[in-house]
Amino acid sequence: MIQRNTRRNGIVPAPTDAILESISDGVFTVDLEWRITSFNRAAEEITGMSRKEAIGRLCPEVFRSSMCEAECALRRTLKTGRPVIGRSGFIIDADGTRIPISVSTAVLRDAGGRVVGGAETFRDLSEVEALRRELEGKFRIGDLVSRSPAMRKAFEVLPAIAASPSTVLILGETGTGKELVARTIHSLSAQSKGPFVAVNCGALPDTLLESELFGYKAGAFTGATRDKPGRFAMARGGTLFLDEIGEVSPALQVRLLRVLQERTYEPLGATRSETTDARIIVATNKDLAEQTRKGAFREDLYYRVNVVRIELPPLRRRKEDIPFLVEQFVARFNRLQRKNVPGIAAEALSLLMAHDWPGNIRELENAIERAFILCNGGDIGIGHLPEELTAHGAAAGAHSDLRSSHEFLDARALRAALERNAFNRLAAAKELGIHKTTLFRRMKKLGISLPERDGRTRRARIR
Repeated sequence: MIQRNTRRNGIVPAPTDAILESISDGVFTVDLEWRITSFNRAAEEITGMSRKEAIGRLCPEVFRSSMCEAECALRRTLKTGRPVIGRSGFIIDADGTRIPISVSTAVLRDAGGRVVGGAETFRDLSEVEALRRELEGKFRIGDLVSRSPAMRKAFEVLPAIAASPSTVLILGETGTGKELVARTIHSLSAQSKGPFVAVNCGALPDTLLESELFGYKAGAFTGATRDKPGRFAMARGGTLFLDEIGEVSPALQVRLLRVLQERTYEPLGATRSETTDARIIVATNKDLAEQTRKGAFREDLYYRVNVVRIELPPLRRRKEDIPFLVEQFVARFNRLQRKNVPGIAAEALSLLMAHDWPGNIRELENAIERAFILCNGGDIGIGHLPEELTAHGAAAGAHSDLRSSHEFLDARALRAALERNAFNRLAAAKELGIHKTTLFRRMKKLGISLPERDGRTRRARIR
């Protein structure tokens, strides 16, 4: 790779060699016997092997790649004459470290056009891989995925919460993923090898819920012909998740308080107490503090369950997660329904982003499931989405004859922003990142009218 320059009576690199020495990608060449004929500086740094050691040796002895045996990119190029671009793999360097790389190959020809060997370039992807892991660690914990600042706090405390044995209270609207958070805490905890048992306290009447939680003994009531273990017994060594605990009656709250305080309970018809070591996680969509003030929820039980609290924001406050969630649902329904829907059209995704999602993630999942039923090929479009997502925007667009999808979605987004800000146009304009005159102009163009009392009127009266 070095040639003499007679004008200066010294040794200088040829122009091509200088370029190869300056780039950050590793480059090596081989002859037709697979012996390395050149090895640049970056190749030395990435593989940990010097040029002097590498040149003259067989390629597999130097470039120990995951592709060497079955999927050798350079061998494929020499066989077909076609280059390989950006194939991913890894190599083992001189220290035995696994390094992720991407590989590109080409045929080497002499001046007469005859094939004399091959060239391979490889790029160290260690930093890219480290960044990917860092991003995954930041935005993914277990099955939870989020890029929302509103979810960042919950993500930051989940590992510490999982490591503790304390009771956890998860608050959030219906459909925000409270059970998924509970399962994530369980999977990260020391009880992860034990069972995860979930009970919806709002789905059963009090008498059935009591026997479901604590179990019963044979003869406890008519029809009880044999012992039945309750959920506290089934959750031993694991986690018991009590969803919608705000629906439990005051009488049953007393029994739950005893279990949380003393870790003992009595099955129906039993004469002796039983113990449980299950980790308790509870959840509700109600304001338990307000329920306590009203006397609908026991104060002592509230303080017992409110040891560690996680509040999940509604989907309307974390809309940046909608593309993430849609991607997850599309992948899952492709597996379940054995379809190959590639994704969602930009117009349909924009409509999803404009919706306020009172049913939160569960409503979004149902919308994508319905779209799968109607979508027989290609991306999910606006026509595949539920009518309740499109009807409001269509009504808003009737006055100005909104024929294009862009205007349709623009009207939907503007109206949603106005509603979120109690029709205060200045606040809505700030949320949308536009000047208020731009908002007025778009509203006029799209035929969006305001209620008789808007935010400006209310402010004037307050003053």
